[in-house]
Amino acid sequence: MTQTTTPKIELDISRNMFDEADTHQAKFTAQPGITQEVVRMISSTKQEPAWMLQKRLKALELFEKTAIPTWGPDLGKLDLNKIVYFIDPNATETDNWEEVPAEIKRTFDRLGIPEAEKTVLGGSGAQYDSSIVYHNLQKSLQDKGVIFENMDVAIHTYPELVQKYFMSNCIPINDHKFIMLHGAVWSGGTFIYVPKQVKVELPLQAYFRMNAQKGGQFEHTLIILDEGAELHYIEGCSSPRYNQNSLHAGCVEIHVLQGAKMRYTSIENWSKNVYNLNTKRALVHEDATMIWVNGNMGSARTMLYPCSVLIGERARTESIGIAFAGEGQQQDTGTKVIHAAANTSSFIQSKSISKNGGISSYRGLVKVTPSAQNCKSRVQCDALIMDNLSISNTYPFMKIDNPSAQVSHEATVGKITDEQVFYLMSRGLTDAEAIKMIVSGFIEPVVKALPLEYAVELNKLIELEVEGL
Repeated sequence: MTQTTTPKIELDISRNMFDEADTHQAKFTAQPGITQEVVRMISSTKQEPAWMLQKRLKALELFEKTAIPTWGPDLGKLDLNKIVYFIDPNATETDNWEEVPAEIKRTFDRLGIPEAEKTVLGGSGAQYDSSIVYHNLQKSLQDKGVIFENMDVAIHTYPELVQKYFMSNCIPINDHKFIMLHGAVWSGGTFIYVPKQVKVELPLQAYFRMNAQKGGQFEHTLIILDEGAELHYIEGCSSPRYNQNSLHAGCVEIHVLQGAKMRYTSIENWSKNVYNLNTKRALVHEDATMIWVNGNMGSARTMLYPCSVLIGERARTESIGIAFAGEGQQQDTGTKVIHAAANTSSFIQSKSISKNGGISSYRGLVKVTPSAQNCKSRVQCDALIMDNLSISNTYPFMKIDNPSAQVSHEATVGKITDEQVFYLMSRGLTDAEAIKMIVSGFIEPVVKALPLEYAVELNKLIELEVEGL
């Protein structure tokens, strides 16, 4: 993968700026817990069509019948009855940045989003708790038929398109426990449609801020790239630190039609009281390409496994990601690829860093169906353990039902040794500088896959984690 270059901007997403909550007062906060009344209230507030309410209620029914999974990280301290499932931030969506409430605007100003939009973005959106507060798209892209819209608005503006793709064949509402929950209470998010042969040269970006104590954020992202289209979409997430747990259970559905090329970049920097239980999946058609780039840090627990289903011949996917697990954290991440058509290919590269007793786990799936001739897949997992307290696990699962497939898996685990640090210190570096250099070299493949300004910020975030700041 080559590094994507864009003009330089400063996006200050370092952890320290999110330690305290913003002061903006919500218009309405639902009572904790999920009930049919809460689900109906969400749908009514958004004036949704009947089909969406029925989908929500069916998802709730499935959720109530399904147990919390026990095969992954420990979720024992997550009490779903104490989560607030809908928070109206008391802000009307606008495409004029000056109309955003001052307290909310100040948060996103610190992220550099307004300035970024002027220089390197084709459009940007911002969500605060349960609602989108800002959305804008360059007129030149609007003139080409590109749609970049708040998901709540898209249901009304593009009803047939949304109903066709929303939680249907990509991520159905019965997929797993937390998708059932998401289907019942989702709110906000992004809808993108890129017409045939349209190439969006500048990235589109959305940023999601979860601010409320005991809050939940359940944004829904639906992206459709028509035949031959190209798009780079960037997503960022953050939240302040509280003493009580919060929940993020978003959903990303991507449809990459014939010959289209999609790159999805996500930097998730939740605070350490957040349970990040996110689901991302793409359906990749004939001759199409799907690229995932993920950075995961913060959060008490993370369960995230971006998935590409290669349903068209010669479809291909790449996934590259890094996870950092510190004290009290369990980062359970990985990638899933299903080769469901002939001559498809996949490459997965996963990096993890564990420190101060943190637990990082790679949990992946490569599946080749019986009819998928001549498929190729390569998986490479590298883990760096920074002390004797930390743990790194690898749980690869491969189900190969066609003998013509070429599939490989490599996994390495290493520690920063005294000899490595001593060698670098003998060349004039301090102990801290030596460790930073080793870590920087380790994460370089991920950094190279990011746009320049995000590469700088990811390096900054990793340095803060390594230093324990």
